Amino acid sequence: MDVRLLRIDSRLLHGQVATSWTKTTKVDRILVVSDDVAKDNLRKTLIMQAAPPGVKANVLTISKMLRIYYDSRFDFINAMILVENPVDAIRLISGGIKVPSVNIGSISFDATRKMVTDTIAVNHGDVTIFIWMHRRGIVLDYRKVPSDAKKDFWKCLCEKEFVHDTSQKLK
Repeated sequence: MDVRLLRIDSRLLHGQVATSWTKTTKVDRILVVSDDVAKDNLRKTLIMQAAPPGVKANVLTISKMLRIYYDSRFDFINAMILVENPVDAIRLISGGIKVPSVNIGSISFDATRKMVTDTIAVNHGDVTIFIWMHRRGIVLDYRKVPSDAKKDFWKCLCEKEFVHDTSQKLK
């Protein structure tokens, strides 16, 4: 399987993702990976209906996503993976999904989170996950749509003093 985009977006599949990201990444499959959404038939149905013409959308649990990633029967798929939060992203990457970068679209604000950008709020656990990704050389890109200029989320976390070491990577 060719994972062309791993995106963290609290809204999962919506207009911007369905149209611009799908076209830019030239995917034929949108995989929404969430244990919570996989249990919710209404959300699953709405997500599958939001896919643009010619692109199939599926909702999978984390464990099922990891199983099909390693299954050669799915090698033909050019996929966009959408997750709701950094926890699900790290579970996929820790499970072996290889990506050079993670796109962060939005992370909803709640009582445990602080705003980093106008669409991204993080808590201590999220920051720990982004540090883990950065140390492994995974580029953290944040933008709403592909036509926006690429922005370095690690740099943003450093500038806003959520993290302090801008250079440390694991070897």
